[in-house]
Amino acid sequence: MAGPQRDTAAPRPTSRDVARAAGVSQATVSLVLGDKWQGRVAERTAERVRAAARELGYRPNLAARNLRLGRTRTALLVVPALTNEFFARVHTGAARVAARHGFGVVLYPTPDLTAPARDPFDSARASLDGVLASSMASEALGAIRGDELPLVMLDSDPAGSLGASTVNLDIADGMRQATEHLLALGHRDLLHLAADVDSWTFHVRRDALVAAVRGTGATVRTAKALLTVDDARVAAEAALGGPGPRPTAVVCDDDILAAGVCKAARRLGLHVPDDLSVTGFDDLTLATAVEPELTTVALPAERFGEQGMATLIAVLDGRAPEPAALPAHLVVRGSTAQSPASRR
Repeated sequence: MAGPQRDTAAPRPTSRDVARAAGVSQATVSLVLGDKWQGRVAERTAERVRAAARELGYRPNLAARNLRLGRTRTALLVVPALTNEFFARVHTGAARVAARHGFGVVLYPTPDLTAPARDPFDSARASLDGVLASSMASEALGAIRGDELPLVMLDSDPAGSLGASTVNLDIADGMRQATEHLLALGHRDLLHLAADVDSWTFHVRRDALVAAVRGTGATVRTAKALLTVDDARVAAEAALGGPGPRPTAVVCDDDILAAGVCKAARRLGLHVPDDLSVTGFDDLTLATAVEPELTTVALPAERFGEQGMATLIAVLDGRAPEPAALPAHLVVRGSTAQSPASRR
């Protein structure tokens, strides 16, 4: 008769095993894996500890650590909509950094304007360590009482932010690049198709466009549309088909609006870019799906999410980060060309 079988599974590696493999003390392992090593442990040593932990398959006992620290290791990411590709990329970046630090991310898309935002938790304060929120979804913070938790705002006015810190993209420089590109092509009659959203990020785009044309002799008219292709098409048809000289270029606050402009141009019998140049913003997948492909301002959405989550974790650790604005850059494609007047 066979005797009792022994459990031959390998024992779970400990922090002592990681310390031995990396040739450091357990205290150093604790600092590195707790992400508190900056300024206290050399970067090369920290990487050696992380490599040893990966090789051994070491996983810290998060439950015990969270109980000791009184933390849930959970952050809430508040965004306008899950269907927006830009915010999907922001979530990807934020979740990547959160996982690296042993955090989970709860994604909270705000409802449409026909219903009030609801608190998805019995108690957000008890369920969350902190909140990362887009300024476009800031109205939801009151419903979830997110402004009472450690809060980092994305794409928000640093001077009037609700949060302990803000993380921004250089939106103004992106709009400046797009406008100067059109001016260099000879365009002097511009239409700004602005997002009909009361948000700081779109106010910045408007102000940057106005500043870029000042003193150039160019004129800018403004039309507004909701962030849908169909609404943009209707608004663009009305603006391009109205009385007076027709604009030779349209500067759009978003690639979705730019796609609507391209549809409006076709319906009006205009050719992009021969009759009408069009620029977008964000560099979504849509920008290369339309024909001609869209000249647009590329924003590093995943890096934006990464920096936002890293900033929130720094705030939770009692540090005061001062992140610089992430750069935007213009990607020139086929939707822009010299103005009809400059070709004559």
